[in-house]
Amino acid sequence: MKTTPAELLATPELGELESFARSAQSRAQFSSQPKTLLVAVQLGRLPTPDLSELQALAMSAGARVLEQSVSRRDRPDPAMFIGSGKVEELRQICTDQHIELVIFDHELSAGQQRNLARHLGCRVLDRVALILDIFALRAATHEGKLQVELAQLEYLSARLVRGWTHLERQKGGIGLRGPGETQLETDRRLIGQRVKALRKRLDEVHRQRENRRRGRNRDQSLKVSIVGYTNAGKSTLFNRLTHAGVLAADQLFATLDTTSRRVFLNPGQFMVLSDTVGFIRALPHSLVQAFKSTLLETVHADLLLHVIDAADPESQAHQQAVCQVLEEIGASHVPRIDLFNKTDLVGVAPRGEPGPCGRISKVWFSAEKGLGLDIVRQAVAEFGWPRHSQFDLRLMAPVDSGPVPVNPQSLL
Repeated sequence: MKTTPAELLATPELGELESFARSAQSRAQFSSQPKTLLVAVQLGRLPTPDLSELQALAMSAGARVLEQSVSRRDRPDPAMFIGSGKVEELRQICTDQHIELVIFDHELSAGQQRNLARHLGCRVLDRVALILDIFALRAATHEGKLQVELAQLEYLSARLVRGWTHLERQKGGIGLRGPGETQLETDRRLIGQRVKALRKRLDEVHRQRENRRRGRNRDQSLKVSIVGYTNAGKSTLFNRLTHAGVLAADQLFATLDTTSRRVFLNPGQFMVLSDTVGFIRALPHSLVQAFKSTLLETVHADLLLHVIDAADPESQAHQQAVCQVLEEIGASHVPRIDLFNKTDLVGVAPRGEPGPCGRISKVWFSAEKGLGLDIVRQAVAEFGWPRHSQFDLRLMAPVDSGPVPVNPQSLL
């Protein structure tokens, strides 16, 4: 008898695991404002790390950043990522400042994370765990919560294999000796079942999205997706064009769930505009896979509006990060218009710049002030029409009839 995803999720074992996952998630989230130390390492000849983004991430999660540490190494230490001398220096900082949480701007292995926590005497998180925690705080819809939970369980499964050494023994005692299953194997099996059930549910959601997408394709509407680095102003632009009233805040990953609205451009011309999740440098691969159905809105779009923070000194690096994610999800081929937002902060007047084909390919505007929005509409209209409003003229003739004489004046 085939088990449905709902029945699988309702089994007692998985119900127990779900309650455990929720309690673990609540412990991971910051109920207070822990005193936090940020750590970054310059590896080899890579540029010196900038901790401003990690600080913004930590503050978005509710942390209170007191200290920062940047060091240099040729390669990561296998045991603790940083050397023993640096660990002792950080331990002294944690003692003097009463640090409760240390966040590394790198992805740590389970062994490195466990060793660092033991030597520093406080909790240790890596960049992936911090981003997962923020996504868990921001997820609002049923689909978003499923996607975040899937990414969290996949992250937890790796920590389960290498981190929970106290669970690697079989239960013993009088009447309990003999072949059996260790607690680690039990939890690993339950997580695997939970992941399988979540994937089935997300497949159902994906099919629903495909049905809605086919409905939009039938009316030949122009499909436009807003993409860009997190906190670049995508949701503010979306609200300005659609009056949808979605959450737009000066914080990282304020919007996780895709929202689509029809936008009027000119008489007889409209587009279906979608606001998508923001990208970030070194976005965890598990999150990209978990949000694949959401990101497919970008893949199937006719046009991408790439919102860029013109006032951000790291805008070039952020553009490269967005292009990398677009390539990873298979959307690098979609035509793109670059929109440079927040021009009011850099003293640049709104304007449009034509590309090689004569159409507007770059726009400088301010979503917060509402400046240059008419140029954004014009750029989209130039791309979408006349190809979305003119009819397709075809002359049908027998294959063996030879050339068909056509009077050019008759087509006017």
